[in-house]
Amino acid sequence: ELNPFTPFDEIDKAPEERQRGITINIAHVEYETEKRHYAHVDAPGHADYIKNMITGAAQMDGAILVVAATDGPMAQTREHVLLARQVGVPDLIVALNKADMVEDEELLELVEMEVRDLLSSQEYDGDNIPVIRVSALKALEGDAEWTAAVEQLIDQIDTYFPDPIRDLDRPFLMPIEDVFTITGRGTVVTGRVERGQLKLNEEVEILGIRPTQKTTVTGIEMFHKQMDYAEAGENCGLLLRGTKREEVERGQVVAKPGTITPHTQFEAQVYVLKKEEGGRHNPFFSNYRPQFYFRTTDVTGIITLPEGTEMVMPGDNTEMTVELIQPIAMEEGLGFAIREGGHTVGSGRVIKILK
Repeated sequence: ELNPFTPFDEIDKAPEERQRGITINIAHVEYETEKRHYAHVDAPGHADYIKNMITGAAQMDGAILVVAATDGPMAQTREHVLLARQVGVPDLIVALNKADMVEDEELLELVEMEVRDLLSSQEYDGDNIPVIRVSALKALEGDAEWTAAVEQLIDQIDTYFPDPIRDLDRPFLMPIEDVFTITGRGTVVTGRVERGQLKLNEEVEILGIRPTQKTTVTGIEMFHKQMDYAEAGENCGLLLRGTKREEVERGQVVAKPGTITPHTQFEAQVYVLKKEEGGRHNPFFSNYRPQFYFRTTDVTGIITLPEGTEMVMPGDNTEMTVELIQPIAMEEGLGFAIREGGHTVGSGRVIKILK
């Protein structure tokens, strides 16, 4: 018995979370197997799910797509899979629920085929993704056959999802929050290391906003102590060789050379805040020019809405193309906030880099 029982009504009364000023109902459940500890996020409502995915309230290593065997994939199922793909959920497993209510084996096979086709259409490995037939209700009632089915689902989660790459093992990146000069020593940039590790005297690139520069880190300081290296999650100051105070600024990133590039044009998936969430009171159109807040700074960008979309209302989620007036170090999956006069009016993710 690794896991305590969590009553269903406690899961469904998902507490509200505030992520960049957006209210989302999300339930967090944790459980473990012999192999791993899982943090499981569940959004009770469709709108909550979409907000959670786009605002990146949680970075997912995998997802369980629940499809009712009695209905097959619905319109929302398609939207969920598309979003999962866009925001970079690497792998999915399917739980075909209410399987106890479908007597006809051929019907079950048909539903399974439909789900696999849907997954393949969004570039998931539809042919090989595990599809497990379950009955949540029967399992909760203690029915042995269906309890075993849930155990089989957990086994697949253990084996099909690869171990996530830890932040520590990814290439070094630190967004610059502040820049100052230490007399007699040089220029120091401070920030929190987002990923990877950096050793003393390693070469780095400084990217975004200005032309990319290369330099060497000749000092690493944390809590006024000199360190030999810095790693993911730590707040530190980096002393940069031969770099002048006016050559670097907040909003740039310090990164391992050749691992990330600056861009100005991209496609994004965006959630637009409702008026009640502190968002706009009225719609916006193409050529709207708000601020895009990436990591530590705002950059003005021009929005182009997709063909056929005349305007976007508060509460909508939409795709859009954005052109920034200055380049920002970015990769697909990077989150940002859209701001107007210092207020967040939207939240999004880069889904495709164009330029």
